[in-house]
Amino acid sequence: MGTILGAYITKNGGRIDLVNHNFDHVRALKEKGAHVVGTVDFIQPVKAITPLEMAGTYNIIILFTKQMENEQIVRFLLPYLTPDGVIVTLQNGIPELLISHIVGADHVLGCTVAWGATLLEPGVSELTSDPDSLTFQLGSLSPLPNRHLQDVKDLLQLMGPVVIEDNFIGTRWTKLLINASFSGLSTALGCTFGDVIRPKDSRRVTLALIKECIEVARKGNIRFEPVQGKDVITLLDFNNPIKKSFAFAILPLAMRKHMRLKASMLQDIEKGKRCEIDAINGVVCSSGRELGVPTPLNDKVVDVIHRIERGELKPCRDNLQFFLPILKNQS
Repeated sequence: MGTILGAYITKNGGRIDLVNHNFDHVRALKEKGAHVVGTVDFIQPVKAITPLEMAGTYNIIILFTKQMENEQIVRFLLPYLTPDGVIVTLQNGIPELLISHIVGADHVLGCTVAWGATLLEPGVSELTSDPDSLTFQLGSLSPLPNRHLQDVKDLLQLMGPVVIEDNFIGTRWTKLLINASFSGLSTALGCTFGDVIRPKDSRRVTLALIKECIEVARKGNIRFEPVQGKDVITLLDFNNPIKKSFAFAILPLAMRKHMRLKASMLQDIEKGKRCEIDAINGVVCSSGRELGVPTPLNDKVVDVIHRIERGELKPCRDNLQFFLPILKNQS
């Protein structure tokens, strides 16, 4: 995703360094440029470096790394951040809290994105969402004004529309709901978003995961924000059989632009890496425990994916067997 963002920013006249510890990827970007494929197709020369080649300081550092290593990475970046600079996290979950503890709340901005990507090979990244879904929602968990807010907005707008959100925690929870429901289950089942939504059995589990997220946020007095102008809570929340049937029917239409998307957690597992399940579904589970809201399906997503990481299971559709009994007990 960082490669695609950097390619768009550079393509549209912005200046940005792409920093990556994957030496083969950096070498390919230097030699051939960033090749963006999928729902678009273009090649863009970019400035790509490894962390060992970093020098000087930056007013804006955009963070796309995995959250498991946030503390180590943010502390590494501190010497490269100007005294009034800002770290912008485009990660999943709610990473602003930890980063603020390290650099200070007035040096942190958060941003959610409504598009996805897959690294196919060194230098080649696939955009898996429609080109008209390249949007950003920008904000902060801190009430303090940030002097670089407009600068960050201007930079990101070189790729797509940016909305500044006053209720950014609500924006974070909307994205968390999407990631926990679609990314979590699709990782457990080893498939794309579309392959989760089309079959009725896995769609029912997805809808129940969404409902758990809504109930946790509601108990925590979190007000969800729309995504790309769509109020997903009004569409997908339910408290009676008629609304539940409507939400079930509308789910494929609501996610039609992202059917090809493969969760970054699944990409990590396929590469033999740990994924950030504890920072996504795990946040829903821990918040539910604190608030007294049961989250059995999100708990099971976390359990199944940890078992996959330990080599006890493989990401495949057979794993749906662990979720259907929970769903049956709820009906």
